[in-house]
Amino acid sequence: MKTFTTTLAAVALGAFGLLGAAQAQDKGTVGVAMPTKSSARWIDDGNNMVKVLKEKGYNVDLQYAEDDIPNQLSQIENMITKGAKVLVIAAIDGTTLSDALQQAADKGIKVIAYDRLIRNSKNVDYYATFDNFQVGVLQGGYIEKALGLKEGKGPFNIELFGGSPDDNNAYFFYNGAMSVLEPYIKSGKLKVVSGQTGMDKVSTLRWDGAVAQARMDNLLSAFYTDKRVDAVLSPYDGLSIGIISSLKGVGYGTPKQPMPVITGQDAEVPSIKSILAKEQTSTVFKDTRELAKVTVNMVDAVLSGKQPEVNDTKTYENGVKVVPSYLLKPVSVDASNWKEVLVGSGYYKEDQFK
Repeated sequence: MKTFTTTLAAVALGAFGLLGAAQAQDKGTVGVAMPTKSSARWIDDGNNMVKVLKEKGYNVDLQYAEDDIPNQLSQIENMITKGAKVLVIAAIDGTTLSDALQQAADKGIKVIAYDRLIRNSKNVDYYATFDNFQVGVLQGGYIEKALGLKEGKGPFNIELFGGSPDDNNAYFFYNGAMSVLEPYIKSGKLKVVSGQTGMDKVSTLRWDGAVAQARMDNLLSAFYTDKRVDAVLSPYDGLSIGIISSLKGVGYGTPKQPMPVITGQDAEVPSIKSILAKEQTSTVFKDTRELAKVTVNMVDAVLSGKQPEVNDTKTYENGVKVVPSYLLKPVSVDASNWKEVLVGSGYYKEDQFK
């Protein structure tokens, strides 16, 4: 009898456990639209979002569009059709989603712009990102310090690269960097030998490293046959790697002709290896684990009828409205602190750089 009772209790407990698990997983589906798998950074973002959402009891529909705008639109429309409760979107082109977001709004689906601001739509409810202007300030500030500009050194030759013109963040990165560099350009301590300044001239469509490499090739052959490049403002590691390939092609990276100061962003493994090899000089680390946590807290708050935590209600005007935002702090990384910041935080393992 005792065995039978114990068995019944075990069955009941097991059933209750299953019910608890089912309830934990019954919070609905969150659609997560990411731009591409061509950058390790976005793969990490997707993985972190899935991990944190599942820990909170959500199902996740994660889609990558491989930088194809119609593909991303179709993915988002499918998420809406399949009944996603919230959409988290890292847009390829933040100006092309208005119709899809109207469909979402009509069904009461909230939209969180992830890392990249979605433009020209009133149906963007929140924005989770890093302080993108500060990313640029860190990049410009690194060049300022490395060249000794504050101490009056110079003049130095610099070339400027911007991100993709359809990514709102690219303008914040560029403007942040130029807030530091512009005074030195005006005073003549920095010379843009090509004369190419402004996002209309220096942007790099789709953040494509091959496009950056080709442009650097052109700059070197047209303007630097008898001059040295002392610094290159690069807003992203993938562009930096292309720029470095171009520079190596004409003899930079040797004792006779050391590499210029070259910035970057995202602390991708190839770029950290490049920094350790004394090629790229610095990068900016954005801990996507923290961004995932902030975003999932927004999802949770929205679906619980609460007000998500934000820390900026002024900066991110998308053409129709100011989108309430949560901004995380980026960190500058170079050969002096990479291990402490990247390995010490558990983001990477040290053997990934061997």
